[in-house]
Amino acid sequence: MRKQVRKRKSGTTEPSTVDANRAIDLVVALMKVPGPSCHEEQITKQVRRRLIAAGIPASAITTDNAHKKSPAGGSTGNLIVKLPGTIRAPRRMLMAHLDTVPLCVGCRPIQRGDSLVSGNPKTALGADNRSGVAAILNAVLEIQRKKLPHPPLTLLFTIQEELGLFGSRFVNVSKLGSPKLAWNWDGRGPERITHAAIGGRTLSIQFHGIASHAGGAADRGVSALALAGLAIQDIVSGGWHGEFLRGGKVGTCNLATIHGGDATNVVTDRVDIEGECRSFDRRLLDRIAREVERACQRAVRSTKNCRGQRGSVTFQTDIEYEPFSIPKNAASVKAAESAIRSLGMKPELLTTQGALDANWLNARGIPVATLGAGQVAGHSLSERLDIEQFLTGCKVALRLATSPELSA
Repeated sequence: MRKQVRKRKSGTTEPSTVDANRAIDLVVALMKVPGPSCHEEQITKQVRRRLIAAGIPASAITTDNAHKKSPAGGSTGNLIVKLPGTIRAPRRMLMAHLDTVPLCVGCRPIQRGDSLVSGNPKTALGADNRSGVAAILNAVLEIQRKKLPHPPLTLLFTIQEELGLFGSRFVNVSKLGSPKLAWNWDGRGPERITHAAIGGRTLSIQFHGIASHAGGAADRGVSALALAGLAIQDIVSGGWHGEFLRGGKVGTCNLATIHGGDATNVVTDRVDIEGECRSFDRRLLDRIAREVERACQRAVRSTKNCRGQRGSVTFQTDIEYEPFSIPKNAASVKAAESAIRSLGMKPELLTTQGALDANWLNARGIPVATLGAGQVAGHSLSERLDIEQFLTGCKVALRLATSPELSA
């Protein structure tokens, strides 16, 4: 028999506490709303409705046109909320992404032990990242309900994070109000502060050969498949595939997919390869892409048919996300450490080899550190939300949104 979410004793009305029942009800309600990447309109309306019901003026809530710039399209842009402060202090920004992976559509959150899980065995829960959305939305609802003093605040609810960080990549920065302190909720442990993340580049390669009959005129052909094989061997033997160290910096390169050819009696005239490279160092990222392209060009130059003709290669690389590293003494990091310590926890500084919305915000000059709110095993059928960690994440969000001691 499935358990329903148990109610908890409400906390005190001190500014740094949260109402556990309200917070749990909020995250459960948000997880029930479908919102896969490019289809965030329903969850956007839900967040907007709750803000207006709490007394936030509709004029303070806007959306940008990030979806119109995104290669994926989409139904709505990022949701942005700008609130004037009741105390004099630099503007602070709290952010989280609205979208979930498609596996979460149809979720029915229930409580199992000390966690929330999906009661639908065919879906993930959607704690990634409805827990983050709930943490910062709950903070503002608590501020409104208790009339808590606060500095100027910006809330940023991004779209299409799961699809490629497109919401944060194409966010209209001019609508954010130049925040000096900023935090992103997207993770597990509320004591964890991610202050650095890896960057990535796409690698797209098309080898163009010369088609000919593989039996009667094989010498007239140039095999695109052979060109690809020569290039891959060059890349691997040169130490540019897998994980490697260059100049004290770690990089990775993965040629992930290869497609080409449609008949055994035709010399293959096209092969497509897709891959990626990653590093915490921008210059190494650029070098990896150059080395891959050079290997491809060498393969083309080394091979010709009986008529002296060669194939060709088309190489493209694009920035997926920029790497970032916020200094450990940066204001956003120190403020997060202070809030975490005030709740009796020891802050833990982390770097990640995954990508976050914070990658693009930091690339645009906004120092965003990423925090957690109880997500466990995201993107899987075993996903759950650790209730205690979620509630602590809500407390951290409220503390960062209201504490007068923080400064830039």
